[in-house]
Amino acid sequence: MNTNPEKGNIVVENFIVHYMLSFKHLCLVTVSCPLLALIICFVTAYVFQADDIHETHCRVYNIIPSISAITGISPQRYLWRISVAFHIGPRFIIAAVHRSYHLNLINTSSKDQEKARWWLNFAFWLNVTEIGSLCGVTYISNRENYPLHEKLFIVFMASSLMHMLACIKGIRWVAETNNDIKSVQKGLLIKQSLLIISLASTIGLVGFFLKHRLLCHDMAFSWFAFCEYVVALANMAFHITVILDFPTEHLVVARGLKHITALPLNHKFD
Repeated sequence: MNTNPEKGNIVVENFIVHYMLSFKHLCLVTVSCPLLALIICFVTAYVFQADDIHETHCRVYNIIPSISAITGISPQRYLWRISVAFHIGPRFIIAAVHRSYHLNLINTSSKDQEKARWWLNFAFWLNVTEIGSLCGVTYISNRENYPLHEKLFIVFMASSLMHMLACIKGIRWVAETNNDIKSVQKGLLIKQSLLIISLASTIGLVGFFLKHRLLCHDMAFSWFAFCEYVVALANMAFHITVILDFPTEHLVVARGLKHITALPLNHKFD
């Protein structure tokens, strides 16, 4: 392809695409890995290993096992660890692309551009922290090292909630720099709803956990586990909303990219 760059067209010489993957499909597969693994772990553990997953330090009546319980026993722990391992790499890629995409949308002539950049960078590093702590919670089970597992879980919860908030703020400020808040209203409404669900479930999770640990009430741990599942599902749903920003984009492995000039930000290869 050889066109006139002076007219804003593209100049491509010796450009060869080796592999092209839909970014939307990558995001869907990435979230599906832990979701499917969690469902399989829950069903198989509940059916075949009920005594193991319902055991608590208070030894009170319990009907809903925690995520740590169903993913900390064998053989479910291997499936869960494999699924997390498969989805960790793509999550770092998605986080980096998401930040870069929104940074490129910032109107550099706006007085709010620094705020938008700050929130986007803050959201990115919180996302990295969330992914790292998820690895820790996954590979250091509560049965092996409960104090460290508990601390990593707290870091995961805090970074997850803060990332949701920072992501919403970042996207809003980017839209403000372009005076185009209407274009992101639908996506922001979905993200805000999931954040509210996560916050409410987290409050319930903490309350029921303390009720279980300190007072040993019947069913307190089951309500804690229920809130934990809601938080996990809301977290997955929040991360999958990234496809609203990348409905047609592709991840490309190609040769000859250095020869491309005057490439528009949202150009789509045929």
